[in-house]
Amino acid sequence: MKFRLLTIILACVALSACTSLLPRSSSRTPGSFTSFESAQDAVKRIVPLETRLSELKVLGFDPDGGANVTLIPYPDIVARLAPYPALPLPLLDPGVRKCVEDQAACRGFLFHFERQDRRRTGSFWLDFLNVRRTTEVTGWSFDALVIVSNGTVLFRNYAGQAQIDRVERQSNPLGPFQPVGEAAGAILRR
Repeated sequence: MKFRLLTIILACVALSACTSLLPRSSSRTPGSFTSFESAQDAVKRIVPLETRLSELKVLGFDPDGGANVTLIPYPDIVARLAPYPALPLPLLDPGVRKCVEDQAACRGFLFHFERQDRRRTGSFWLDFLNVRRTTEVTGWSFDALVIVSNGTVLFRNYAGQAQIDRVERQSNPLGPFQPVGEAAGAILRR
């Protein structure tokens, strides 16, 4: 009996310091880029008014078979890139101006690539009992907007986060009973 109690106590002490038992996860959008910089270099090789639509796939931007690609119709492109009707056409970027002239033949593609790793840190028992959870999130995200008309790229732009580095903290004073309290509160509000 004493041996069993001692074994349980030693196991609890060992687990209390063991963060390797905490969950880890990662999310990755399909794509050929391993970093923000590689995606940025690829989009910079797209030359407006020169690069052909068929060349985009070779550069890592597949408008037809790629994942995480949003097709943007002409009215939305104009709303994004020429939002003020009073803005004279000569003041617009040459590619955007050509898109406005081509109207319905113009379409856009928004490509999204990202990599995120999530690692829980802190006390195993506080995490396991849902009292306090700390998650470190690292990675990057990249968005590229490519405007095309009649098989030629007219405009390209990009944005994103070169380095994601944040800590998410969640504290539940009631620990494992917190969801019960939240559910009861939702029932009482009805």
